[in-house]
Order: sequence, then structure tokens, then C-alpha cells
Amino acid sequence: MTYEYKKSFKSSLSDELINTYLLRPLAGSIVWVLYRTPITPNQVTIASTIAGLVAAGLYLKNEALYTAAAGLCVTLKDVLDSADGQLARARQQYSRIGRFLDSIGDFVVDVAVFGAIGWVLFSSSGDWRMIVLSILGLIGITLRVSYHVFYQTSFLHLEEKYEVNRVTEDITINDLSGDPVALRLQRVFQLIYGWQDRLMLRIDTWCRRGRADRNFLSAWYSDPKGLKLSGLVGIGTELFLLMVCSVFNELSLYLVLNVFLMSGIVMLSVFYRRSYLSKTLLAKGQS
Repeated sequence: MTYEYKKSFKSSLSDELINTYLLRPLAGSIVWVLYRTPITPNQVTIASTIAGLVAAGLYLKNEALYTAAAGLCVTLKDVLDSADGQLARARQQYSRIGRFLDSIGDFVVDVAVFGAIGWVLFSSSGDWRMIVLSILGLIGITLRVSYHVFYQTSFLHLEEKYEVNRVTEDITINDLSGDPVALRLQRVFQLIYGWQDRLMLRIDTWCRRGRADRNFLSAWYSDPKGLKLSGLVGIGTELFLLMVCSVFNELSLYLVLNVFLMSGIVMLSVFYRRSYLSKTLLAKGQS
């Protein structure tokens, strides 16, 4: 078997622009190297998490050169985060363990990175607002990425693709009788993301005004503009913004952009779905 780059994609329609044109091609080069090796997607996931934790350690140095290096480590983390899934799809090597390991690793890295950024900005300025912005940044990036993942996963299920990921990861009878390691990771995942998944479902239900018939949902979750808007707050875009600000040693600016600009994009996406898309689909008879 040979590695086919296009088969490692989830979907260009639901993916982030930064992923499609930059991160996934870079990750594809890594997958091309790893494809015939015994290295597993889960090992790549662990390497991605380690790269993110190294970035957090570099931020704590609180020097411009180290901050720039931390930003590059964040991008390395992001590329490896793409590579693990691309390798799994290329080999058809899906696993529930990998699904949860990836998301838990992302959260651990986010906590470490935002903790490090908040601490160095506070210690260098004495401004307690830096701590507040860091906490808001951590909460914001976590919720925004969950928002993106909700719509991407909903679209992929509509296309009958990559159904290892569920829209909500509630523990089922099959989960209880399945792999015990996957179940333990799923319980940790539920603590971190379960409430977020339910929140995204409630926001989505409100936006589509409770409509749940098949034709409406098909048009709703496959709307290109809606997917592109939610794609602007995926993990790839979020971490790329952090990398750019890190290279220019502008971490306080990053926190402001995180809290206000990126959250504003989510609000725009919600407004689009609630005020335009739902009315448009209903007017077209998608009911």
C-alpha cells in the first residue's frame, strides 16, 4: 500500500482554511515519512502533546527568543496534531483511545500554555488583569474549538465519514463493555468536554429554532458559509494566531485578540445561523 494524501483528509469543506492550505500539507509530509514505519497515530498524538508542553516551558523563560521558540513549538504541536489523524485515516487505523487521547492532550496543553503566559505577563508587569485575560483566553479557546468540532463532526456524520467521533460522547452500554482503557479516557473526556458538547447542542438547537427534520438538518449542517465561519475558530487557526504573536513577542496582544476578536467570530457565526441561515432554509421550504 502507498500513502495517498487526499485520503487522509476529513473534508476540505468543513476544515479550517489554515489546515487546508498550510498545516495539513506540512502534516502530510510527516505522514509520508511515517506511513511505512511501526509508529502509530497514538504515538504521534503523544509527541504532539509533548511539543505543546515544551512550548509552555519555553514561555516561562520570559525572553523574546524563547517566546518565539515557544510559538514555533506550538505550531509543531499543531502540525503533529494534524498528522496523527491523517496517519490514522491513511492507514484506516482508527481507535477510540486515539480519539480521546487527542482531545485530552489538547486540553492539558492549553492549560499549561495559558498558565505559563498568564504567569509571565503578570510577573513582568504586576498587572492582575493579565491573569484574568489568561483565564478568559483558556475558557474561550476551549469553547470555541468545541464549537468548531461540533459543526465539523455533524457535517462528517451527515456525509457518513469518520464516525469514530460522535457529536456528543455520552457513555453507552457498548462503551461500558468495550476497551477498559478507552472507557477510562472517555470518562476523563466527559469531565472536560461533556458539558461543552451539551452546551454546543443547546446553542445549535436555538439557532435552528428547534427544527430537526432530516431535510432541514441536511441543509443546515452542510451550509458552506456556516462551516467556513465555524472553521475560523478551530484549533489550527487559534494556535496559528498564538504562534504569530509569540514570534513578535506580543503575548498580551494575543490575549486581547483571543478574548475579543476570536470570540467575536463565534458571535458572528451564531448570528449568521440564527438570524440568516435558519430563516433562509425555512423560506426555501427546508421543513
